[in-house]
Amino acid sequence: MRFIDITQYDYETMQLAKPVYDKMRRILLTAGRTIHPTVLKRIQDMGISTLVVEDAESEGITLDEMMDMPTWMDIVEVVQQAYEDVQNKKKLNIMAISKAVGKLILESSNHKIVLTIPTSTVSKELVDYAHAVNVTLIALQMGKKLNFTGIQLKDLAIGTLLHDIGKALSSNEEEHPQKGFEFLREIREFSLLSAHVAYQHHEIMTGEGFPRGLSGKDILDFPQVCGVANLYENLISKEKMNPNDALELIMSKSGGEYKAEVIQAFVDSIPSYLPGTKVELHSGENAIVTGIKSNLHRPIIRYMSSDKEVDLAQNPTIIISKVI
Repeated sequence: MRFIDITQYDYETMQLAKPVYDKMRRILLTAGRTIHPTVLKRIQDMGISTLVVEDAESEGITLDEMMDMPTWMDIVEVVQQAYEDVQNKKKLNIMAISKAVGKLILESSNHKIVLTIPTSTVSKELVDYAHAVNVTLIALQMGKKLNFTGIQLKDLAIGTLLHDIGKALSSNEEEHPQKGFEFLREIREFSLLSAHVAYQHHEIMTGEGFPRGLSGKDILDFPQVCGVANLYENLISKEKMNPNDALELIMSKSGGEYKAEVIQAFVDSIPSYLPGTKVELHSGENAIVTGIKSNLHRPIIRYMSSDKEVDLAQNPTIIISKVI
């Protein structure tokens, strides 16, 4: 299986590998079926631009590192409900949020890496909530590399899952960090550090962030982790940037906008090439990434011409030149 842009879908050669959900989080199309062109247009109109498909080229690729989609959707629902509760001036369901955080921490601890489900696989009404779940998964992977304790991971996850909650209180982009902080710090079940994730996740070390223009040591580690995870998720989901290009862009910010140790934790958490990615090698040959084994940035590839598989971690002279 592999991710494709919806415009690449071929009715004759592809079938869904993962279900498609509508804006109410109900299964619209089940896995294992093909999509009629008229239905495909309807899905595009919903704002969905990425599909997970099976085809001959991706045979044998499992995406085992990806979170279970029904569980992911359940947590998306928890985030959506939290936003709606804030908008309607209701109390947050602390129990539901805590359970969601527990599931994400378990997911992170059970896997060496976690592939996030692109927010472009859901309707536009769910994108912001899906984004929060993905940012949390990425941040937890980074937290593990930074040797955060169990309590620290929980506080980080609560903060990242609700890092944009201020958007339910203000439509002003530069106000949402402070609005989120003011809301979260009043909830006694949450650590003040979680509230500071919302407050500082748009601050950068150079002092050019917002809302307070903090710099250097004035920015806490948790918001820095969230900030990097947030930037990466936006680059690959909203900007449609290839993961390897997004990774390189973020690496360039090490020691400048973000702390070097935070960037290193990110680099040690996120693969450059997702399974199912088609690539061109320096030799001019085409291949497809089939898995990630010993090195996040040197995956296993399968030559398109011969079906021969090679682990790039064991073959340093084979270079990926670009994503096709």
